[in-house]
Parts: sequence; C-alpha cells; structure tokens
Amino acid sequence: MLLKDKVIIISGVGPGMGQSMAKIAAAQGAKLGLGARNQDFIDSVAKDITDKGGQAIAFSTDVTQAQDCDTLAKAVADKFGRIDGLVNSAYLHGNWATSDVANPEDWTNVYDVNCLGALRMSQAVLPAMKAQKSGAIVNVSTMATVNPFPGEAAYAASKGGLGVLTKHMAQDFGAFGIRVNACRMGWIGGAPVYGYIDAQVASGRAREEVISEITSRIPLGIIPPEDDCAKAVLYFVSEYANVVSGATLDVNGGQYMAP
Repeated sequence: MLLKDKVIIISGVGPGMGQSMAKIAAAQGAKLGLGARNQDFIDSVAKDITDKGGQAIAFSTDVTQAQDCDTLAKAVADKFGRIDGLVNSAYLHGNWATSDVANPEDWTNVYDVNCLGALRMSQAVLPAMKAQKSGAIVNVSTMATVNPFPGEAAYAASKGGLGVLTKHMAQDFGAFGIRVNACRMGWIGGAPVYGYIDAQVASGRAREEVISEITSRIPLGIIPPEDDCAKAVLYFVSEYANVVSGATLDVNGGQYMAP
C-alpha cells in the first residue's frame, strides 16, 4: 500500500476533496488525524474509516487559531507516535467579487484561513517532524492563481500567497528533512462543483450546457473526478516523492499548463 503506516493530518476535511483524501489515504494504509470546524462531519468521516478497519481521530480545528492547530498536532503525535505528512486543505472562498469592486477589508479572513492557516498548521507539526528528521507537507492551491476566474480575486490572491509561502517553507523546513510542495487544483468533480451545476440548472440553464461550458476548456474533456484529484495530492506525502520539494503540480485535466 502506498501510504502503509504513514501518519497523516488533513485539515479542512469537508464534503469535498478533503473527505476523499482521508478515505483514500486510510485505504492505502495511513493513520489519519482529521481537522475541520464541523466536528460532526469529521466524526462521520473518522467513523467510516474505522468501520472499515482503518485508524483515524478527529478534532474540531479552526486554522485561524494556533491553539487549535497545536491541539490537533499533539493529539495525533500522542496517539500514533509520529507525524509523517500534513495536507493543508482548509479554505475560505470569501465573497464573489471582481477586483474592481471588491472591498479589501473583506479579504482579511480569506488570507487568515488560506495562507496563514496553512502556516499555523505547518508550524504545529514542525516539532514532531523535526524530532524524526522527516516529513512532507502539501499545500492545496487553486488554478485561479494563474488562470483568473471572475469573482475569485480574494480567494486566488490568498492562494497565490500560499504558493509563495510553499517555496519559502520548502527552503526553511528543508533543513529539518521536511519536504513542502503544492497542488494547484482546477475543477474538481465533487459535491461543491456539482452543487454549483445544480444551482445553475435551478436558475434555468440546461445541465448539459453548464457541464459543456466547463469541460470545453479542459483538454481531457471531463471534470476531473474528486478521487483522482485526491490521489494527486497524496502522491506528495508518499515515498514516491521523497526527493521532490518546492514543486507545484497542476491538477486540472490540462486546462492550465504551467510554462
């Protein structure tokens, strides 16, 4: 199994790719620490994992609070004895507004979750990873940082900051044997995107039209399935990426191709 006996923390475990990553990682042999603000939801994900013979613990975690991040990291280290990987997938989209009319004051919380939240969570796992002289951190970003989508200015700008932070972390954490990489996600075929499609249909558009509008921009001609996107992220916490650090992987079916 790809992640046999790895201990991995995933933040932002929600009904989208977060829960898929958790379940796939568990199926691949990992022991999981799950963090998100919704305790009931992460409890349900942890139960699904343990019911299938896996190991997982869940703690309500607000990544804007350093104490929450520290509590999650300590609980996982105490339970499983180490921390091998961290996936920073907690996010806040913020208001849909183009940059010409956006209120800069609304962006503070978005930055606090998407960029600073990843830093807090990474610093929380640092003592355990330093002690074992190894570890892998993955920051989940968005294609909107390089391929602008109307209304996502705040979200994309905060994730752009996360992209720069990823490189600095790769440099700084590398001294302790810790790898840091990022995945730049495009459309993900899961609950959030399907909810968007349903909303468009409810407004009077044809479902085929909405889906075609999305897939016509993607060379593979599909909305990338959530599970496949999750596997791309988990690659970076596997031993297949042992000498990869400071990299950004585009996961979008070819819609954006980095130069």
